[in-house]
Amino acid sequence: MLTIDELTEQQALTELKRIAEEMAKADIAYYQNDDPYLTDAEYDALKRRNEQIEAKFPQLKIANGPSARIGAPIKSEFGKVEHKIPMLSLGDIFSEAEVAEFTTSVNRFLGYDNDNQITYSAEPKIDGLSFSARYERGKFVKGATRGDGKTGEDITENLKVIKDLPLTLSASDVPEVLEVRGEVYMSKADFLELNAKCESEHKKTFANPRNAAAGSLRQLDANITKERKLSLFVYTWGDVSNIPWKSQSEFLQKVRDWGFKTNPYNRICHTTQDLIDYFNFLQQERADLPYDIDGIVYKVDDLALQNRLGFLTRTPRWAIAHKFPAEQAFTKINNIRVQVGRTGALTPVADLEPINVGGVIVSHATLHNEDEIKRKDIRIGDTVIIQRAGDVIPQIVGVVLDKRPADSQEFVFPHVCPMCGAHAIREEDEAVRRCTGGLTCPAQAIERLKHFVSREAFDIEGLGAKIMEEFYNEGIIKTPVDIFTLESRNKRLRDDLFAALDDGSIYLEAREGWGKKSVENLFKAINERRHISLPRFIYALGIRQVGAATSLLIAKHFGSFKAFEQDMLNRDTTKLLEIDGIGESMVQDIVEFFAEEHNRRTISELLQQVQVEDFVDTTDYSSELAGKTVVFTGTLEHLTRAEAKAKALSLGAKVAGSVSKNTDYVVMGADAGSKAAKAKELGVTILSEEEFLNLCKH
Repeated sequence: MLTIDELTEQQALTELKRIAEEMAKADIAYYQNDDPYLTDAEYDALKRRNEQIEAKFPQLKIANGPSARIGAPIKSEFGKVEHKIPMLSLGDIFSEAEVAEFTTSVNRFLGYDNDNQITYSAEPKIDGLSFSARYERGKFVKGATRGDGKTGEDITENLKVIKDLPLTLSASDVPEVLEVRGEVYMSKADFLELNAKCESEHKKTFANPRNAAAGSLRQLDANITKERKLSLFVYTWGDVSNIPWKSQSEFLQKVRDWGFKTNPYNRICHTTQDLIDYFNFLQQERADLPYDIDGIVYKVDDLALQNRLGFLTRTPRWAIAHKFPAEQAFTKINNIRVQVGRTGALTPVADLEPINVGGVIVSHATLHNEDEIKRKDIRIGDTVIIQRAGDVIPQIVGVVLDKRPADSQEFVFPHVCPMCGAHAIREEDEAVRRCTGGLTCPAQAIERLKHFVSREAFDIEGLGAKIMEEFYNEGIIKTPVDIFTLESRNKRLRDDLFAALDDGSIYLEAREGWGKKSVENLFKAINERRHISLPRFIYALGIRQVGAATSLLIAKHFGSFKAFEQDMLNRDTTKLLEIDGIGESMVQDIVEFFAEEHNRRTISELLQQVQVEDFVDTTDYSSELAGKTVVFTGTLEHLTRAEAKAKALSLGAKVAGSVSKNTDYVVMGADAGSKAAKAKELGVTILSEEEFLNLCKH
């Protein structure tokens, strides 16, 4: 992606149009559908780039572009509410330097020389849905969403069922007309409870509390809203017949006296450093809050000074939102448990106090291995910094030692498998400890089944991780072959109800949350996979070290599963070692897999149920990507990671997982991490997703 300074005027115009279109689409997904597809970081990056391009090319500013638009048009299902005073948004800042720029600009505008002449009200920025509530003569009469800032949706009946909103105000000093504004949110505990309920009913879960709150508040049936346990805070006002307060802090005290809830973490600050210190304090306290916040709002406290400062185009000069880094957050480790993978690897996982990181609720983080735990001295009860960027699994960056409990103890890594009790050994040249229980270990069996039906393997819709665990634990599916005999076994159960009742089994249609249609869809998805491509079949077998890319290389080289299997059974590794990228260690794992009787029996039974297609090489070796090594990093916009890899491989490229001097291209999506930095360091060519797709056409 070109820097702002590198853009020509024509390129800048094209970029502004692209960003405007993308942000308009994202706004509808976020504000109307409560189902965002961009993370906060991705959205903020687009917004910032738009602002930077407009600053350099002001003549190109789009009339109804992102900088001139607030929210999104309202849904037609809701009545319209015209805001007498527009519900404007705030500008965003992301660094301490920008905090200083904000306070300096305020002082300069007012003609003040000293940093301590102005009092600021600092308030946590709740990650929820903005609302307005209008009272006339002390009675609640109208509720609305922000909408596009000028027109909102009528949510009067929905607001009435939220316990935090008083329906009548009895104080004698309440203005005749009073419009309060604030944020509706869902607590972390209520969010987790709602998602657990959705899971038990096989319904779609919510990505984070903000989505859950927005989706719950914008229901056409207020009874659904009432069930969802929403809360709210008031933080400002709109149309008021007679304003009796002289500052933001005085307003907050007034509305508290009248029965409204305000955030208890609001604080008065007097200097730039006060604001920064409060930001750092609240960032660390964030994990302990019962609700999500994504930053802090700084406001000039004095109302007379606010009036003097006035507004820019659509944001006030006297207020700004300082947002937390989207990819990092502070939280606590509630527990450390050890998971067992399909290859027997013991992986430590931290169970976290749920925290919103970049628009996604994170409640678990990998600790990689026992050496990593020792190196970082990670313990149960620690407050830690969590990082999530792009495609990176949430990980612990470091421990906040001054918050460590006095009675904390070092974590002792187990030397036996927590699932089956077998010895867990660690080879001399490996960082991983492995269970020796093999397929007698239930954890390995379950994980292998999950792998078998995963997206890049058999990709069977309806057999997700949770369902596979249920089916395994209940004895419905114990092996991959059981998947393809499930329909006939289910039919026998359904046709012989008395036999089913005698042994306690039930047919699928009788299971809670299932029905005739969902069972039909499952069997349809299974039967569609009775013909499977060779690369998918090899990958689905779950051979150690053999990923999707390696499976494709093997398929290309051998052409048929029969040829590949025959060589492995004969322990003939000649052809396998000819494949570029496959070494002695991987070959040993492949041969050992076929040497195990259980695996040979599983393959034989599978081949009676499915047909593995011979490989047809459709690679376009004339492509500019042929022979090139490509690495993908960050979140791609138009393709999934699997699709991008498949496209590169189909054009003769090699796909690598890490950047080295032998890498030709790094394709960078949003929230790219260390791979992008490594590519710049080594001088590797970096491509945007658009540039990669253009290269695919040549």
